Amino acid sequence: MLYTIIKENTYQDSIVLMLLSQKLSAMDGVNKASVMMGTPANKDIFKGADLGTPELETASANDIVIVVDTDDESKVDEVNDAVDTELAGGSGSDDSAKSQEAHNWNRALELANNPNMALISIPGTYAAMEAENALHNGLHVFMFSDNVPKEDEVRLKQLAHDKGLLVMGPDCGTGIIHSVPLAFTNTVAEGDIGVVGASGTGIQEVTTIIDRLGKGVTNAIGTGGRDLSTEVGAITMLDSIKALNQDPKVKVITVISKPPAKEVQEKVENLLRSIDKPVVALFLGAKPEYQEAGIYHAYTLEETAVASVQLSNGEEVKFTPSSIEGIEVDFEPEQKGIKAYYSGGTLASEAAMMIKHTMNEEEIKDEGFTYKSESHEVIDLGDDMYTQGKPHPMIDPEKRIEKLETSADSEDTAVIMLDNVIGYGSHADMASELAPTIKRITDKAASEERSLVVLATVVGTDKDAQGYDKQRQILKDAGAVICDTNDQMVRTAIELIGGKVAQPELEVKSFDKGTEDLSVDDKMMSLISNNPSVINIGLKSFTEAVENSGAEVVQFNWRPVAGGDEKLMKVLQFLNNYEGENV
Repeated sequence: MLYTIIKENTYQDSIVLMLLSQKLSAMDGVNKASVMMGTPANKDIFKGADLGTPELETASANDIVIVVDTDDESKVDEVNDAVDTELAGGSGSDDSAKSQEAHNWNRALELANNPNMALISIPGTYAAMEAENALHNGLHVFMFSDNVPKEDEVRLKQLAHDKGLLVMGPDCGTGIIHSVPLAFTNTVAEGDIGVVGASGTGIQEVTTIIDRLGKGVTNAIGTGGRDLSTEVGAITMLDSIKALNQDPKVKVITVISKPPAKEVQEKVENLLRSIDKPVVALFLGAKPEYQEAGIYHAYTLEETAVASVQLSNGEEVKFTPSSIEGIEVDFEPEQKGIKAYYSGGTLASEAAMMIKHTMNEEEIKDEGFTYKSESHEVIDLGDDMYTQGKPHPMIDPEKRIEKLETSADSEDTAVIMLDNVIGYGSHADMASELAPTIKRITDKAASEERSLVVLATVVGTDKDAQGYDKQRQILKDAGAVICDTNDQMVRTAIELIGGKVAQPELEVKSFDKGTEDLSVDDKMMSLISNNPSVINIGLKSFTEAVENSGAEVVQFNWRPVAGGDEKLMKVLQFLNNYEGENV
């Protein structure tokens, strides 16, 4: 039976509530529990999960709604007490700490010490409005929030460009600004490689490989995945490249992007040809067609990292791909399939690209798959369709455990691939969550005298809290074959079923030197040359990461005004900005 609890006028971030949902659902006697804010979109998610109730309709966007499915009515009070305890802990009991937190812009600006960045991780419905407020207050914006309309992204990035500011995002999962970690990122060494990327886990894979090769980065600027679309026109990437070019600490500029619009890629390359520093460029999804004197065009993320390190060392670029040999298998004739389940979207895209280019099977277009053919499937479990009302797979192992079990039982599965992305924001010990399932499916296959190979790669460094070597060892002890990089893992998987990835051999082409304007606003240079002073609007865990790095940060405990009515909020925002402009 369904029971509904409503906590009026009690706002909490969606990730906090998703994790709370997991804890409640694990309670004895509770069949299922879901906790979300009472927004219209969340009400639809409740209904889609068969958790719709009449009481649900009375909730506002500022109310926390808990719907409990249980056969024991006494469990409702137990759930209610558990929620109160969790929320009290989440809000903190230290009065001195509370005094350093803000509940509105005026207080946040008052508490902050010369702030120059807003880190935004609130629901996408409201994120653009708060980003605009940040820009009007002279702050750069790092927008972790997703589901922001593209027209808002274009408007905000153009406004930022006009003001000499930067909008990183929306849906920007990773950033390192002057060694300060933003959102989901890793602890990497400081060095002379400057990175700008329209991909979150792509930046993580490249920067962690750079670190493990003994080098480091100055900044890793995320742009959001849509920055190189026709509509956005690479506004953030172009401004970021110019800033990295002006930074005397940067010796090599590394550019990473998922497949861009053709005319936008040309615009980016024209700018890159205007600068004198060596560049490594990866436009993931297509094989590079040529090399050129000042720009090394890479095919994979590992190649991008290796080339960046070699150029930083003043060496000629020479990338030699690798795979793991000596894995003994005896697949049945029907075992032809590679099944890949990723938490990193860019890693999934790289795997899909390499399988597609090598195996020559007709692609089957199917929603929810990064790549699917008759034999193979690659899924980004961080895609919106898998995270509706659920935490991201870097936090929650449930969906990957389900996929591991179902694919292991499929008679055509030969190899299963998965990533474990560690670092700030990620699960404290994902390897231990996945290990029992890996052991169970590999032991079962062995008992049936059937070959089944589980390949795993860990994205991280030895400085990450989860422990890079520890995570690898846990997965290895469970029966997984550990690969150093995603590139190596995909090549190994393909070779196990009889294929081989061909590394592109490219001719060198000559281009005229570009003549783009390379000037940069002082506010941009200040951002990447000093520790940022941050106003964090949303997830408290992001505040902790910034604090731990030694930078200044104020926690803005945001909640929607005007009862969450988006139209009324926009009217209030217009009036506030109008008054500000006419003071």
